[in-house]
Amino acid sequence: MHRRRRTALLLTAAIAAAAPVLTACGSDAHPGAAAVVGGQRITVSQLESRVDEVRKAQRAAVSDEAQYQQVVASTGGLTRDTLHNMVLDRVLHRAARDEGISVTRKEIQQMRAGLERQAGGAKGLETAWLQKYGIAPARLDDNLRLQLEAQKLAAKLGTDTTQPAFWKTLSKASEELDVDLNPRYGSWDVRKSSRVDAGTPWVREVTTAGDQPLTA
Repeated sequence: MHRRRRTALLLTAAIAAAAPVLTACGSDAHPGAAAVVGGQRITVSQLESRVDEVRKAQRAAVSDEAQYQQVVASTGGLTRDTLHNMVLDRVLHRAARDEGISVTRKEIQQMRAGLERQAGGAKGLETAWLQKYGIAPARLDDNLRLQLEAQKLAAKLGTDTTQPAFWKTLSKASEELDVDLNPRYGSWDVRKSSRVDAGTPWVREVTTAGDQPLTA
């Protein structure tokens, strides 16, 4: 079961609480794809590249190799969490679009400026997002757009991001997009709009250069 990771103010990119209501998986039908969302592929190479961004940022943030290996060990589910975020981004964007919601560049900049003040500057915010949510600095604005879409969607629905009405809307978007995960990364729970593990302990994480293979 995925854990919910929220602050009091923000919806993070890793919102999830999975239950076993699964969509079909079909890696044979989509060779080279980590997931297919709305007919659009998220390729394994795209996923690996995104994970590599995080690993490089984590390595740059610590002073020695021993510390970096500790960080790697503590974020062993990074590949699966990253794919979850990439899929959820598309699901939430679809749900927001269906409700006529959009987010401007100015709104993202305003949100970022406020968070930077709280975090003691741009570097502090980037470090916090990297450590807490596995978001590389280059993807921070994308994550803030995701959160703004979630906040606007919840407001339009007259609810908040913890309530069933919000998740029902994401569930509808998941169904419309027909999310299909490669079985090595688990399956997609339509009702909760969340990735769930397939329960195959022999499956190993996709690794990037310099990383040690991690078991699922």
